[in-house]
Amino acid sequence: MGFLPCLLRLILIFYFVMDWERYEKAKQWAGDLKPSMKRRRIGHDYKSRCIYMITLVVEGHRHLLGTIAGDGVSQQARMERSPLGEAVVKALLNIPQFYPAIEIWTHQIMPDHLHAVVFVKEEIPVHLGIIINGFKVACNREYRLLKEKGCVNSDLPALWEQGYNDRILDQKGQLQRMKDYIHDNPRRRAIKNCHPEYFKVRHNVKIGNHTFAAQGNIFLLNAPNLPQVQCSQKLTEEQIAELCQQFLAKACDGAVLVSPSISNGEKAIMRAAFDNGFPIIVLQENGFAPLAKPGGRRFDACAQGKLLMLAPWEHHNDRRKITRQQCLALNEMARVICNQDGDQDGD
Repeated sequence: MGFLPCLLRLILIFYFVMDWERYEKAKQWAGDLKPSMKRRRIGHDYKSRCIYMITLVVEGHRHLLGTIAGDGVSQQARMERSPLGEAVVKALLNIPQFYPAIEIWTHQIMPDHLHAVVFVKEEIPVHLGIIINGFKVACNREYRLLKEKGCVNSDLPALWEQGYNDRILDQKGQLQRMKDYIHDNPRRRAIKNCHPEYFKVRHNVKIGNHTFAAQGNIFLLNAPNLPQVQCSQKLTEEQIAELCQQFLAKACDGAVLVSPSISNGEKAIMRAAFDNGFPIIVLQENGFAPLAKPGGRRFDACAQGKLLMLAPWEHHNDRRKITRQQCLALNEMARVICNQDGDQDGD
């Protein structure tokens, strides 16, 4: 290995070690880590070549950037930009003029937020956050000008919330999933507008002695037949397939299956019910973020009233392995749900 590659490697090691050292020293004074969608990845070099999905949100979630037309079902949903929305898109697409190493691969502006897939194709001279802040300054300038002209009705001192969310797209298939998600945003928002009750996160839903946060069709809890799907980890594939047919037969008769989907058998049965369009109730270890919305096919199942998600614990951003105690607790909660009577109330 030559001198320059060795030197570069040493510099990178020094940078990341120092970054972790600063983090570890500061952590003892920081208190408990609070969930946040705007926290940077520790140890990541935000000047280096990388692909990101960037999200910025209008202060107070005001709908200043446009409106959604169409219901997303009988009519194709589309975003109709306001003059401010047009100015925001123009400022976004102007970023490569100031930083040629940056490409805007795709974007989607919504009434109260903006998504963009950004490719940093080679090292940039400053932290990506500085570039994002420069973009926000340009947007604020246009925002004030349009307010003076009477084109924006708002008392906000600035357009965007403080900070921004970045998702580093470094996993296989992640880029295409994010592109699909961005392009599907108008349809999803239109459907949410038509069925807000299925997407609101309800808190303090009491079932027996347990309290949950819930998202989806809360009325599924009132189904007359709520069989619990609970399978041993020791089941063979043949035994799982046999049980799956039994539970699908119950679902055909109107039952709503309930499970935390922990074991392979539980996952297979609940997935089969979901794939066949049957309503299901899923218990999950991770709670709901303040603006949580279901992803992928779960979104459409929520819109159709065929899914209810229940979370007994608080939301966390970090990945955690579910513990045995949590597995036992979730299965016990599922048992209580399947044996409860009456309506459930929540905030």
